[in-house]
Amino acid sequence: MTATVEITGLSKRYGKVEAVRDVAFSLNAGETIALVGHNGAGKTTLIKLMLGLIRPSSGGVRVLGEDPARGDFAVRQRLGYLPESVSFHMALTGRETLAFYARLKRVDVSSANGLFERVGLAPEAADRPVRTYSKGMRQRLGLAQALLGEPRILLLDEPTSGLDPALRRNFYDLVSDLRARGATVLLSSHALTELEGRTNRVIIVNRGVKIADGTLDELRHIARLPTRISVQLAGDGADPAWVNGAARWKRREGVLEADVLPEEKIALLHQVTANPSGLASLTVVEPTLDDLYAHFLSGQDTK
Repeated sequence: MTATVEITGLSKRYGKVEAVRDVAFSLNAGETIALVGHNGAGKTTLIKLMLGLIRPSSGGVRVLGEDPARGDFAVRQRLGYLPESVSFHMALTGRETLAFYARLKRVDVSSANGLFERVGLAPEAADRPVRTYSKGMRQRLGLAQALLGEPRILLLDEPTSGLDPALRRNFYDLVSDLRARGATVLLSSHALTELEGRTNRVIIVNRGVKIADGTLDELRHIARLPTRISVQLAGDGADPAWVNGAARWKRREGVLEADVLPEEKIALLHQVTANPSGLASLTVVEPTLDDLYAHFLSGQDTK
C-alpha cells in the first residue's frame, strides 16, 4: 500500500509536559484508521502535528511526502479536517460558509453545492443562517467543509458527535465511499462500539505513547483474550459428553457459556457442532474493541 502519512520518532512537549512521546506509524491510501484513547491521551496533538498546525519537538511528520508545517499549499489543499468542536460564523448561511472555505482552499465554489446532500443536509437548510442549525446540522456542515476539494487525507476528530443513529450510518457509508476512492480516513473517536467493523486498523494511544496498532484480528491475537461461546441445547435430554469436557461450562438461565482461549476455540466448536440437531442456538462472541482497549491500557499501567 502507498503511505500517505509517515510519522517517525515523533514527540511534542509543552514545557515539562510531554503530550506525544516517540510515536511512529504510517497511514496508507484506501485505509480507514481509528485513533482511540482517553481525553489527554495525545490524539488531538497528533492530528495537529499531521495538519502542520504545530511543530514537533523531535521526530518527523511527512504528509504526501512533505513536511506539513512548511506551509506547502499544494499539500494542504489535499487535506480535510473536522475538529471535535466545529465553530462557524452564526450570521452566514450554510451555503455562504462553504463558499468561504472553498475560496480559502482555492477549490471551485460550485463544487460545494453537491456536498449538502452528500452529508445529509436538506437543500433548504443551505440558505438558512448557521445560528438556526442544530448541533448535528453544524457537525454535518463541518464534515462538508472537510470534504471540499476531494481530499486525499481526511482527519476527523469525533466526527459523529451530535449525529443521530440514522445519520451515523450515513456518515460511515460516506467513509466507505471515500476509502473505495483511495482516500486515507483517520477517525479519532471515543465511540469504540460503533467503530467495530468500520475500520481497517486501530491505533491506541495513552499518555502520549502508542500502545497498540493493528487490525482487530491482529490485536486479538496479541491480547489472547478469551472468546465466549454460548449454547442453548435442544430438548430436555441429558447433557452431551462435551459439557463435562475440558471447557468450564457455566449454566445461566438454560444457556451454557464457556470462555475459551484462541487455541482452544476451534476444537471446542467442532465438539459442540458435531451433532447439530442437539442445538437450539449457538453464539460466538469475540473480544470487542472495548475489551481490547481496556486490556492494552491495563498492560501499560502495569509497566
